[in-house]
Amino acid sequence: MSTTHEYTIDVDHHVKVYLRVFAALVVLTAITVAVSYLHLSVAGAIALALFIAIVKGSLVACYFMHLVSERRLIFGVMGLTVVFFFFELMVPMLTETGNIGMG
Repeated sequence: MSTTHEYTIDVDHHVKVYLRVFAALVVLTAITVAVSYLHLSVAGAIALALFIAIVKGSLVACYFMHLVSERRLIFGVMGLTVVFFFFELMVPMLTETGNIGMG
């Protein structure tokens, strides 16, 4: 009987977390709509919209996709991505001529 009780407590905890994340997403969506009515410069509007989108995307990825418990794997993949990104930036500098295909 105690196993069922522990399972119920665990499920209740997860449901509360999901409801909090959902509430945060609703609030951030409302903030996004409110910000759209502000008269910001294009650069400021883009920066603010990207910041809000990053926060919302992080919440979805971490909690609804259950990535919050996969920290080591996520950091490994991010590190590998950064290495490949810088490698791709270095490719033009490592070529003999900067004008590939120009003769």
